[in-house]
Amino acid sequence: MKLLSRQEELVLLSIWQLKGNAYGVTIREYISELTGKYWSIGAIYVPLDRLWEKGLVETYQGPTEKKRGGRSKRYYQVTAEGVKLLQEIKQVQDVIWKDFPRVAEE
Repeated sequence: MKLLSRQEELVLLSIWQLKGNAYGVTIREYISELTGKYWSIGAIYVPLDRLWEKGLVETYQGPTEKKRGGRSKRYYQVTAEGVKLLQEIKQVQDVIWKDFPRVAEE
């Protein structure tokens, strides 16, 4: 099993959750909202590049947009290998976190 950094894991899971709307800005907004922390755009693109190099995500260009000066967005999607790795990570985490006490709900 390949190991991912926590940033890579969060980015990969975010792409999965965003389905067909995963590009730099939406990934950053999703993770910032989820964690309650500010994430710079660099904190998103560095893990994205590593995930692409590992074959865990693939990219495609969206249509050009007038409001972006005719430029298109680069969208990301999780590959089959990425899905398989996420499933393996989830399985390991479920086992290792099994006996950890839950936070009491108030």
